[in-house]
Amino acid sequence: MKIDVLVLAAGEGSRMRSHHPKPLHLICGRPMVLHVLHALEHTSPREVAVVVGHGADAVRETVSSLAPAWVRPVFAEQHERRGTGDAAAVGLAALSDDVHDDGSSVLVVPGDTPLLTSATLGRLVREHAAGGTAATVLTADMDDPSGYGRIIRDTTGRVVRIVEDRDADDAERAVREVNTGVYVFRRSLLGPALAGLGTDNVQGECYLTDVVAALADDPAGVAAVRVDPAETAGVNDRLQLAMAERELRARINRAWLLAGVTMLDPRLALIDVTVTIGRDVTIYPGAILQGATIIGDGCEIGPDTRLTDSIVGEGARVANSVAEGSTIGAGAHVGPYAVLGPGSSVAAGAETGPFYTGSP
Repeated sequence: MKIDVLVLAAGEGSRMRSHHPKPLHLICGRPMVLHVLHALEHTSPREVAVVVGHGADAVRETVSSLAPAWVRPVFAEQHERRGTGDAAAVGLAALSDDVHDDGSSVLVVPGDTPLLTSATLGRLVREHAAGGTAATVLTADMDDPSGYGRIIRDTTGRVVRIVEDRDADDAERAVREVNTGVYVFRRSLLGPALAGLGTDNVQGECYLTDVVAALADDPAGVAAVRVDPAETAGVNDRLQLAMAERELRARINRAWLLAGVTMLDPRLALIDVTVTIGRDVTIYPGAILQGATIIGDGCEIGPDTRLTDSIVGEGARVANSVAEGSTIGAGAHVGPYAVLGPGSSVAAGAETGPFYTGSP
């Protein structure tokens, strides 16, 4: 099945209390919206349209420079915030306009869901294709569904609509299956459904969720794919940002542990998603590894060491030190309390001694 993607990243994110656009807040060394783009890998998208709004120029620049080469993003700007349905219509208009009847589908993903995995999005697209439905919704069961749209099913279990929390009655609020904001729509049906959206709701906006009700009447119907709610959590404030970072750091550390890295206490090792680590590396508590840092095989890093955009050769030891944009040779011993500035280097096999200050 041919798949196109809309990434909705136009929101202002006022609850972040920030001058920066919400999609560009960092999580484990990568802007939030970039995590979403990387998660598209297993969907093999034909086109990816990123809908921007608040801070549009900054989001365009960041995505253009940092997105994986296979994404090749196009951008659409939502000048007025009139809801997710309007954002999807703006994004759809940015995609190629000569493929509406080619049997393709459109995956819609919020730009503030950095914990989505490529495996989950790939599964969603595959199940949509296999089911031949008009739309497929990614859902999750939550103990406390407050604030989320509820998935409403008929007596046969078919999805018939999604009701937003603010518009729900007491019986609907009791439903625990929630909408995650991730959908796949048959493209030939999405455009007409978006054109028919109204604003008869509490917020006076065009809800993308109303497309589900419109397509439920199609003979192909609407399906749902359930996923772990931890994976679909959105980020709307600094607390949710911190919780998402904690979850992603746990995933990162687990992957490195299984790849042959030793961590004396994984909870106290902070490793960006952009870092590369060799085998038989030991990471002591308080190590912070950031940016494009590369750690060679057999190194010992920490305790209380911060390395940013630095290269550490095989068998080197770095303790209680800070390095930024530096190169540490194989077998070198750095620290304690060394400070290596941008462009500085330590020769292979060298020992810096305590309180060493390196410069180009």
